[in-house]
Amino acid sequence: MNTDLPTGVSLEEGQTAVFPRSIEALIAEAERLAPGDGAALVRLLEALNPYVNDVFTLFNLDLTSPSAQEILTRLLYDKKHSGYSSFAASLFDTARTVVSPFQSSVLRAMLAPWVMHMGRTPDEVGSGIWIKLAVLALMGGGMPIPEGGSEMLARALTQLVIDQGGVIRTQAHVNRIVVEHGQASCVRTSSGEEFRARQAIVASMNPDQLYLSLLADTDVDESLRTQARQFRYGRGCVQIHLALSEPPRWPDERFNSVGQPHLTDGLDGCTLAIAQGMAGLLPVKPTFTVDCPTNLDPSRAPEGKSIMRVQVLEVPCHPRGDAADLIDVGDGIWTHDLTERFAERVIDIVGRHIPNIPGAIIGHTVMTPDTLAQFSPNQGPGDPYGGAHDLAQSYLFRPLPGQPGHKSPVPNLFLLGAATWPGHGINGGSGYIVAQQLLNATPEEIR
Repeated sequence: MNTDLPTGVSLEEGQTAVFPRSIEALIAEAERLAPGDGAALVRLLEALNPYVNDVFTLFNLDLTSPSAQEILTRLLYDKKHSGYSSFAASLFDTARTVVSPFQSSVLRAMLAPWVMHMGRTPDEVGSGIWIKLAVLALMGGGMPIPEGGSEMLARALTQLVIDQGGVIRTQAHVNRIVVEHGQASCVRTSSGEEFRARQAIVASMNPDQLYLSLLADTDVDESLRTQARQFRYGRGCVQIHLALSEPPRWPDERFNSVGQPHLTDGLDGCTLAIAQGMAGLLPVKPTFTVDCPTNLDPSRAPEGKSIMRVQVLEVPCHPRGDAADLIDVGDGIWTHDLTERFAERVIDIVGRHIPNIPGAIIGHTVMTPDTLAQFSPNQGPGDPYGGAHDLAQSYLFRPLPGQPGHKSPVPNLFLLGAATWPGHGINGGSGYIVAQQLLNATPEEIR
């Protein structure tokens, strides 16, 4: 199920904007906010247009492959002028720089915070290109949700594996990848079970887990282990799931059809909250998204009722203090009291945008960075994106500078997941890349 309004923004002062998938409607909304901003938006997209096909092709390629290297050369170099291309320079732009031509602070606030969902921040070098890519992705893909609940996506993917004869095992902790005669021969669980590989082993994990744990007793270049020890995680995420006695009453009725809008006090307020999180402090007034799946899929709640998710990014995994000096964070563990007090702060902000919140809340549950850390070692201390995505850990430096692709030093052992290109998200990109490598490889190439 999808919507023609994938996102939008609501500011505390009452200004709102929506992001239509239609380019004509999006330009009209930008013009409504500030005359001339529609034309500025067109210029932003036109600047990327000569490169866009190559850029999106790279999302399906291992960046170390010859075909990817050819595209990278074409993207980065301007042969006509014997220098670097404007696209190469754009890779170092910040999101703030990219949105600065817009006269409307509302439009800037609608677009710039989306880089947080790409693991970047608006003032971070390298974040600017992701504004343009997010705009194109939102227009092209919208904000789809699976009918019946998010679990249905996992069930569908599981069924695809089973239908092809695969077997899925859960509750089995793998603690070693056994390498024999230079090949990954099997995986071994903590209970002593072994699952042997006929062709290859594909590991969806971060490089610190692979090189420091599963391959701990394997002869691997020490420089890779050193880099794996230096693999960094980003900040955490708090998600608040609300059960509502009635749908949210947005002052702007268009928001009843918006997929995932940001609630914010502007771009400067967003970056201030991020700076507080970077300093290890609970932000006073975070910028965050809300989504109300029952607007599109009423089956997710009893008739007349509703559900809402609040997603707060850039929260410290282990807070050292509170920027408002009102919440005692103790030793930085997300205790029940700390969780509830921070959730109360966030819900209070929601209420400034949606008048029937918190009155309509009949129940809630909260996921914290600790929740994520306990769920999967790939989240490190609670990073939802499986490792920092700043420039030093992106592109050909992902997962590691010494392994800038999906092939490990063990010929038939492949790495995929958020720690590899193209990074985090429900996109299947790294899985597709590794699948193509396996399907196209000769037996000798993975021996």
